[in-house]
Amino acid sequence: MGKIALLFAMIFMPAISFASVTPSVAPLEPVSKALKKQLLGTPVYVQIFKEERTLELYGKIGDAYRLLDSYRICNYSGGLGPKRRQGDFKSPEGFYSVTLSQLKPDSRFYRAINIGFPNQYDREMGYDGKYLMIHGACVSVGCYAMTDGQMDEIYRYVEAALRNGQPSVPVNIYPFRMTDANMQRHKYSVYNSFWKELQPGYQYFAEHQVPPSMAVMSGKYVMHDAGTFEPGGHVNQALLAFAQEK
Repeated sequence: MGKIALLFAMIFMPAISFASVTPSVAPLEPVSKALKKQLLGTPVYVQIFKEERTLELYGKIGDAYRLLDSYRICNYSGGLGPKRRQGDFKSPEGFYSVTLSQLKPDSRFYRAINIGFPNQYDREMGYDGKYLMIHGACVSVGCYAMTDGQMDEIYRYVEAALRNGQPSVPVNIYPFRMTDANMQRHKYSVYNSFWKELQPGYQYFAEHQVPPSMAVMSGKYVMHDAGTFEPGGHVNQALLAFAQEK
C-alpha cells in the first residue's frame, strides 16, 4: 500500500508543481484584424514597458479600452529609471500626453511622436531634456525607437484619434509591468519610491481598462478615479456591438 501511495505521489507531484507556477500577468489577446480596422479613429491609449521592451496600443470600445496590438520596442537607452537631465541618454518614465502639435510626420527618424517630456512632474523635479520621442529608424538616444513599419501603424492610429476629436492621447511609460511581484523584485532599487507613485496608474488600467487620470501634487504623481476624455462615444456603441458579434 505504501508503494502504491508513493507511485501516485511521483506521478502527480510534477503536475501539481507546474500548476502552482502561474505567470504574474496573463497574456493579452489583441482584437481581430477586422475589428482593428474598424477602430481607426476611435480614442487610443499607449502603454510602454521598458523591461519587457513592449509598446501596447489600445482602442476604445464602449466604455473600455481593448488591445489593438503589441509591438516589440526596437531600441531604447539608459536602462530603468526616469530621465533626469539632458545628455543622460535615459528614456523617460511617467505619465505623458500627446496632442496634434506633437506629431512629426517628416522626422529624420521616419515618423515621430513627441511624448511631451518634460511634463509638470519633471519640471517640478528639476529634470530637463527635449525632443523625447516615439519614432522609427530603430535608433535611440533617450527615445523609444520602433521599426518603420510599426511606427507607421502607431502614428496612423494616434493621428486619426486626435483628428477625430480626442483632445490628447495618454502615453503612460512604466519600467516594467507593475505587479506586486515585480515591485518586490525591484524593492531595493534607488527608484523604488518613484515607482510606487506609478503603480496605482498601472493597477487602475489593469482593473478598469480605462486610462488613469493623473495629476501632480507636491512633487508627486497622484491619481484620480476616472479617465479624462470621452470623445466619439456615439461611434463606439456601434463598434461595441460589432465586437460582441465576433
